[in-house]
Amino acid sequence: MRKIVHRHLGKVVAGAAIAVAGTAVMIGITLPGTAGADDTGSGKTAAGQSTAQTGQGQDGAVAPGVVEQAPAAEGAKGKGRDPLTDDEIQRVEQIAVNRQLFNATEDVEGERGPERLTVDLADPKADELDDPDAPRRADVTLYDYRDDTLVTKTVDLDSGKVVATGTQHGVQPPLSSAEYAEAASLLIADPLGADLKSDYKDATDKELTSADQLLLTGAVYRAVPGGQPAVLDKCGEHRCVRLFPKVKNGPWIDARAFVIDLSARKVARLDS
Repeated sequence: MRKIVHRHLGKVVAGAAIAVAGTAVMIGITLPGTAGADDTGSGKTAAGQSTAQTGQGQDGAVAPGVVEQAPAAEGAKGKGRDPLTDDEIQRVEQIAVNRQLFNATEDVEGERGPERLTVDLADPKADELDDPDAPRRADVTLYDYRDDTLVTKTVDLDSGKVVATGTQHGVQPPLSSAEYAEAASLLIADPLGADLKSDYKDATDKELTSADQLLLTGAVYRAVPGGQPAVLDKCGEHRCVRLFPKVKNGPWIDARAFVIDLSARKVARLDS
């Protein structure tokens, strides 16, 4: 990887748009602009925080491992097909992750509680399409790293109840910023991350020790028969990622040769 990056680093610094476009062609996806709106690192680079909620007992002491109940005050509410408000998103997340689910699942860091992926306004039912007063519902997608299960819960915003639950295996939606951060942390800590750290040092004259020093994006990796080392054969069943790291206010670093299996917490180099 280091030879590849050293061949391109100077060009990326001088002409980032050209280098990014070239990388996008090679990997078959579109990368964000080098001077993107997230260059400050907000949301993309911070290590993922635990999604576990804590409740308080009557004496005010924090009781670890207890999920907060949905707040009595519903806060700001949207209407019809309005986007979900911040208050609605927070409320449906609390409703979707009840105590039983919280205690039975694990997030990307191995902590209790599922990895929260997305909260979206649910599509109306067929007989509600022309009804301006149709119920507002939200789909909450969660990933359980304990057994690699995608969990989807639909919450009725008016009643505050879960009205549908679905589970799937082998389904890999886009990754969260917390998952990108954990993948980068695993790569940095692994011996295979030596080239990444060396390239970062060449670009910044500083040591790379933490994921929050990078802007991170990437793509879910699925195993292809005979196309990778055996350690990655479960990718697709497992949650695996190829990272496209970028130095803050600097160049992209080519890490496409590596795949991080977040489920097994292993790093592997793709066969060339």
